[in-house]
Amino acid sequence: MAVSSSPCLKFFVASSFECRSDSSSGTDQPSHGRFTSRVNSARSGTTPFLSGIGMSSLILKFPPNFVRQLSTKARRNCSNIGVAQIVAASWSNNSTAGAPSAAAAAAAAAAISAKPAEILARNEVAGVDRNDNKNVSVVQLEDMSSDLEYKSFLSSDGSIAVHAGERLGRGIVTDAITTPVVNTSAYFFKKTQELIDFKEKRHASYEYGRYGNPTTQVLEDKISELEGAESTLILASGMCASTVMLLALVPAGGHLVTTTDCYRKTRIFMESFLPKMGITVTVIDPADVKTLESALEKNKVSLFFTESPTNPFLRCVDIELVSALCHKKGALVCIDGTFATPLNQKALALGADLILHSATKFIGGHNDVLGGCISGSTKVVSEIRNLHHVLGGTLNPNAAYLIIRGMKTLHLRVQQQNSTAMRMAEILEVHPKVKHVYYPGLPNHPEHHIAKKQMTGFGGVVSFEIDGDLFTTIKFVDALKIPYIAPSFGGCESIVDQPAIMSYWDLSRPERESYGIKDNLVRFSFGVEDFEDLKADVLQALETI
Repeated sequence: MAVSSSPCLKFFVASSFECRSDSSSGTDQPSHGRFTSRVNSARSGTTPFLSGIGMSSLILKFPPNFVRQLSTKARRNCSNIGVAQIVAASWSNNSTAGAPSAAAAAAAAAAISAKPAEILARNEVAGVDRNDNKNVSVVQLEDMSSDLEYKSFLSSDGSIAVHAGERLGRGIVTDAITTPVVNTSAYFFKKTQELIDFKEKRHASYEYGRYGNPTTQVLEDKISELEGAESTLILASGMCASTVMLLALVPAGGHLVTTTDCYRKTRIFMESFLPKMGITVTVIDPADVKTLESALEKNKVSLFFTESPTNPFLRCVDIELVSALCHKKGALVCIDGTFATPLNQKALALGADLILHSATKFIGGHNDVLGGCISGSTKVVSEIRNLHHVLGGTLNPNAAYLIIRGMKTLHLRVQQQNSTAMRMAEILEVHPKVKHVYYPGLPNHPEHHIAKKQMTGFGGVVSFEIDGDLFTTIKFVDALKIPYIAPSFGGCESIVDQPAIMSYWDLSRPERESYGIKDNLVRFSFGVEDFEDLKADVLQALETI
C-alpha cells in the first residue's frame, strides 16, 4: 500500500492535523504538549509523501491533548488512524534526518500492523526513544491500571496512602494523575433494559448521588486498602459516621458498652437520643476489663464502641483483648481510631470488627474539609451503608477530592507530628509549670504498655494540665504565637484549646470535673511546623505565667 495514496492517511492529515503556513525561520522549537512535523523544503527537499498531497511547506500539528482524546477502541485495536498517528509522531521527532520516504513510511506502518500482539502487550507504549533521550513521543495504547499488580510491591502504608483506590484500579476513565471530581446528582441509563440489568446486578453503574459517586468511591477504596478492610463507607462527618453506625448496629431495646473518656457529642448522643429507642448503655473505664466482662454477662450486648486513644486524655483500650471477650458473647467491636490514624494503629488486624475515623482530622489533614469513614467487613459495613442511604449524610465529591489530596501526604505529616508530640511531651513532663501530661508515649501513662504493643506511633496530640487555675491557663494559651485557638486537631497547623471552655463551658465546674475536665487542662494538637519553633513558642508561653 502506498502511503501517499492511503485514504486513511489522507483523512488523518485532513482531520487530525492543524495546518498553517511555514512563515517562521531559525531553529525548530518543539510544540509543548503536541506532536509536530516540520517540513522544510529548503533544508530537506520535497518529500514524495507530501508532494503527493500538495503540502510541501506546511507545519503539521496534532491537536492539544491528542493522547488523552484517543478513544478506548483506538487504543485497544490500534486502528489505521492510530497507526498513522504513531508513524507521524515518529517522523515529528526525527528533526535531523528529515521526513522518511513513502516506502519507509509504508514499511513502518506495515511493521506496526503486522505485530499487534507485541504492540498491545501489557503496559507497552509505542513511540520513538532517541539516543539523546530528548523529545520522546509516547502513545499509550492500553490503560496501564487494568492489569498492573501494584499490591505486590506496595508494602508501605505511605505508598498505599498515595496510590490505593487510584492507581490500584480507579473506576473513572481518565489519564489524569489526580482523581477527577464528578459533580453530578444522578446517573442516566441508555435504555430501560440497562436500568433493569443494573437493578438485577448484571450491569455496573451508579444511580443517584446519595448512593454513590466515582470520586467518593476512590476515597473509600483508598481507606480500605490502608486499613486492610473489605469495605469502607464515607460520610459527611465523623459524628455522622458514629451516629449512623450506632443506629444501624444497636437494635431498639439493645445494649451498648462504651468508655468514660470520649468525644462529648458522642456521649450526648448516647445519653440523650439512644434511650428514646430503649437502648441502654454501660460506661466503663478504658482499662476496666472486669466491668466489661460483667456487662457482657448481664446484658445482651450488641456493640462495644470506644475511642483508642480517647479524647482528650488519650487513654488506650487493649483492642485484641476486648475483641476476644466481646466476640465470645456475640458482640461487635468498633474502635474510633481518629487520634491514632490508620498509620499508627491497625484496629482491624487487632481483632476489631470496625474502625471509624473523623476524616476531618489527620486523614484530611489540612483543616479544610469535613468527613467521616467506617471500615470493616462487607457484611457489617453494608448494614450501615443501607441506613446511610436512607438518612442521607452524603459526602460531597469536592470534599472527597480534598480528603484524597490530603491523604497523599498522610504518612509524611503523621511522622512529623508523632515526632514533635513525643519530644514535646517529654519536655512538658519535666517542666515546673506543668502539673501533669497525658500522652501514651510516656512511660507514666496508665496504658503505655498497651500503646507500645498495638501502636507504631503515639499521635500528634498532647494533653496537659498547667500548674494554675482557669485564668492562669488562659494566660498561657493566649501567650502562644504559633497555634490557633480552635476546635479540631490533626491538621498541618497547630491548634490549642482549653476543653473546659471550648467543649464544656455550658456546664458548671462540678459537672465538668465529673467528666475529668479541669479548668487547667490544655489539649495541644501539633502540626507540621518546625519542632524548634514550636518548642520555643511553648516555652516562652510558659514563662509568662
